Amino acid sequence: MEGQHTSLVQLGLRFGMVLFIISEVIFFVAFFWAFFWASLAPVPEIASVWPPKNIEVLSAWEVPFLNTLILLSSGATVTWAHHAVLAGHHPSVILGLISTILLAAVFTALQGFE
Repeated sequence: MEGQHTSLVQLGLRFGMVLFIISEVIFFVAFFWAFFWASLAPVPEIASVWPPKNIEVLSAWEVPFLNTLILLSSGATVTWAHHAVLAGHHPSVILGLISTILLAAVFTALQGFE
């Protein structure tokens, strides 16, 4: 019976996961609402303009687009490594994880630049 939970424990785990997901949704709604509020109704403290003065705006088709591609690629490489683990192919696991770590390092460097 190891690893088995009672129905009450399973209910508690499900309830906890639902609460976690709800809290994440609320966080992201608040985060994006604050951004939209600031951009649609800029306050006098930032000279009533959006984006604020002296802020250099990046083109969405340059570094942000590249970072999106890197994130999607890292998801593909970690999935490749996962399937290699299930298949028992050790060299592919190592190559997939090293690729994922390299992509993570490039992503982090680009985030610092951005």
